[in-house]
Amino acid sequence: MTQELDQYILDHIDAEGEYLHALWRDTQLRLAYGQMASGHLQGRLLKMLVQMIAPRMVVELGTFSGYSALSMAEGLQPGAELHTFEIFDEMEDFVRPWFENSEYADRIHLHIGDAMDLVPQMDVQWDMAFVDADKRRYVEYYEMLLPRMKKGGFMLVDNTLWYGRVLEEHPRASDLQTNGIKAFNDLVAKDDRVEKVILPLRDGLTLIRKK
Repeated sequence: MTQELDQYILDHIDAEGEYLHALWRDTQLRLAYGQMASGHLQGRLLKMLVQMIAPRMVVELGTFSGYSALSMAEGLQPGAELHTFEIFDEMEDFVRPWFENSEYADRIHLHIGDAMDLVPQMDVQWDMAFVDADKRRYVEYYEMLLPRMKKGGFMLVDNTLWYGRVLEEHPRASDLQTNGIKAFNDLVAKDDRVEKVILPLRDGLTLIRKK
């Protein structure tokens, strides 16, 4: 019933929008691992979470095709900014035109390079963060971002169930990406600096609030 339920959900939430749908199609046609893009359901959730949190400064680690950034940008209030970091410079030629031709171009700032190097150079306290980058480095990203988050700020971390491989009995539970996510999940679960909850949406989305 999974596919039927997935379609039922998509049929009963806000429409994706023509621009995002075109980006989704282009992502699937032109990029390897197109399934990594957030997609319709997660995109609508990201927009709504942005509207609920009302952040002024948002940081995203892992731009990929730009779908999640554009989804969050839809929910930003006037004057708010989203800074998205992509480590692979070959993605810039694909992503930048989609940002620049969107109606949210003035809200999105694309940075090419390693966020671990670039973010600490910015004198910013972030209201919200979305992490969807190298799973092996999730602990590093978390420890880098948390001190730079405002009190009461939210961090959203994607893929924290990792195809079920976080379960010890999974046959692929010992690869480096799985180990990275399991280490991150264990760290956050014990961290009394934050409140946290894992949503079983798509591949797992952890919502973290800095106390």
